[in-house]
Amino acid sequence: MVLAELGTKISNALQKLNKAVVIDEAALEECLKEIATALLQADVNVKYVAKLRENIRIQFKIQADSGTNLRKLIQTSVVKELTKMLEADRKPFVPKKGKSNIVMFVGLQGSGKTTTCAKYAYYYRKKGWKTALVCADTFRAGAFDQLKQNATKIQVPFYGSYTETDPVQIAEEGVQHFKDERFEIIIVDTSGRHKQEQDLFNEMKQVEAHVKPDEIIFVMDSSIGQACYDQALAFRKAVNVGSVIITKLDGHAKGGGALSAVAATESPIIFIGLGERFDDFESFEAQSFIQRILGMGDIKKLFEVVKDAVNLEDQPKILEDIKSGKFTLRDLQSQFHSILKLGSLNQFMSMIPGLGTSILTKGNEQESITRIKRFLCMLDSMTSDELEGKAMLVQQRMVRIAKGSGTKLREVNDLIEEHKRLAKIVEKMGKMNLGKGNDIMSMTRHPGQMMKKMQNVVDPKMLQQMGGMGNIMNMMKEMGKMEGLGDMMKQFKKK
Repeated sequence: MVLAELGTKISNALQKLNKAVVIDEAALEECLKEIATALLQADVNVKYVAKLRENIRIQFKIQADSGTNLRKLIQTSVVKELTKMLEADRKPFVPKKGKSNIVMFVGLQGSGKTTTCAKYAYYYRKKGWKTALVCADTFRAGAFDQLKQNATKIQVPFYGSYTETDPVQIAEEGVQHFKDERFEIIIVDTSGRHKQEQDLFNEMKQVEAHVKPDEIIFVMDSSIGQACYDQALAFRKAVNVGSVIITKLDGHAKGGGALSAVAATESPIIFIGLGERFDDFESFEAQSFIQRILGMGDIKKLFEVVKDAVNLEDQPKILEDIKSGKFTLRDLQSQFHSILKLGSLNQFMSMIPGLGTSILTKGNEQESITRIKRFLCMLDSMTSDELEGKAMLVQQRMVRIAKGSGTKLREVNDLIEEHKRLAKIVEKMGKMNLGKGNDIMSMTRHPGQMMKKMQNVVDPKMLQQMGGMGNIMNMMKEMGKMEGLGDMMKQFKKK
């Protein structure tokens, strides 16, 4: 069972419990039986499943006669116990700006280690760190070519050799080269190995001894299930594994075996790999992860992602335009750029309570991103007057835009129609009284009033896809409780 199915089954068990007339030990046991079955089918270690059941039973018995909302207690306990399963006491390594942080990657052959090195480098490069890659994998044919191609795509410097066969020497020389160049994150990719290959394990230890890494990251392939446990234990005994990255959680891997096997490393999961693209890579936070696979969303993370994606300088003007019912092609261009900065749209949607992780399939997501990028090419081919709505987009202009952007006239027409549709929604929103201050803070303080007004503006199909009006109201209530939302809105209003 893949993780999305696991989340659905556990969520269904909790919903069935919520509908029970009486919440007693029998109802609890029925719920726990379904949850345990789902976890075992997802390849979670039976030892951890038994511990989860026992801990929830204990909490139930302690609180049963205290007047506590038992439905809420059980749901909270399930999230808490699943979260504990994925957490480690050890704190993850935090790189320091202004110094060389050496990060060594280890893992099995075929675990996606080299690609993960590139994703890790890309993640930090986007955040403004000076990153570099060193290929110390001389065992696998084509390893240096793969790293070089990945490094070129993400525009990160690399070091390696086609002639030198000593991985220790390459690693040492590469690290020193980038240290001299004052790089802040130096990533060393080592040969993939199995726990039985003692020679390769000795080589890994030698690389560690010579480059003296600040952090060793173990890359774990989620597709091998519970076999991860023995492998993780072998690596932990060989080198000082500080953190774990789990790959291929987007596929048909059960995932539960890999997630529960992290306990063998006594190290925290820091990232998860969710696809082939370099931005299919997400920092890991256990409670957020559990809430999202259960369809509970994560408003806090949603808020953080949006804050990183939106251009604060553009937002005041856009908000003012929305209030006045105005929405230009330049506004649309700005919002398209923000959408692309969100990273994986599927993961973003999973942060919205009630949606879960299956709103967009991988194919639909990629198709949507490709369409937005083509729309942006067309918008880039327009003049300032056209973007601001000061020049009519007559046939001759549209032909010029199509030629300039390498697209078809039909696609330009699609863009114009999409803009008209959104402009109509904005026009309706402009006529809505958003409450005192006419801002989002008012919406979070009076969600019921806002829902009635939104029903006249938002497409009913879209509302249904977002879990209905009740789910959106709950989201707004959660937003209203969040620290920092007011400060963010103040930033939006500054001009």
